[in-house]
Amino acid sequence: MTKTRILLADDHAVLRAGLKMLLNAQSDLTVVGEAATGTEALGAVANLSPDLLLLDLTMPETDGLSVLRDVRRTYPSVRVLVLTMHEEEGYLRSALEAGAAGYCPKSAADAELISAIRAVMRGNVYIHPSHARYLLEQMLAPGGEAADALLSALSEREGEVLKLVARGHTNQDIAEQLSLSVKTVETYRARGMDKLGFKSRAALVRYALQMGWMSDE
Repeated sequence: MTKTRILLADDHAVLRAGLKMLLNAQSDLTVVGEAATGTEALGAVANLSPDLLLLDLTMPETDGLSVLRDVRRTYPSVRVLVLTMHEEEGYLRSALEAGAAGYCPKSAADAELISAIRAVMRGNVYIHPSHARYLLEQMLAPGGEAADALLSALSEREGEVLKLVARGHTNQDIAEQLSLSVKTVETYRARGMDKLGFKSRAALVRYALQMGWMSDE
């Protein structure tokens, strides 16, 4: 079995040790490296090429959001799951906008974290139930009823591309799945986002949740 190679980035050594023991006990997961600062995390991603970066947001030297943006820009194949003590919605929104494939609070149970990792590695976006409720409230806010009307503005291909974007797939992933060029995917993505009036991936994810796009096929 090919194991998911995980890099841990957290400034607390005791937490890293506990996570390493937990994850290495899973038959499909293995920890290939650790980082105690944001700068170390960026170097470790470059040197170790992990499949997944388990990232804290509060990091010395370089903060987690900056690391997240840098990794997504430079190493788009690396999935990033945020594991943080910050449960405020603003942090969730910022992480999704920066390209996080998942957001899990440190208060989550061990089984929830492992489920989050596996969901992210299947290409889905993982949002902890406590945060999903917030997103649902946002969807049901005034104006949310316009979701169906927005959908009708999309072509079938634009909808397919945006659904995969919302689930956390990269343009390269989408191009391979739909047998399109990356440039064509970028065009559908930009056109669809423009039609929906969305400026960020976080807005797209909220819409995708409302439309039921995030459930497993």
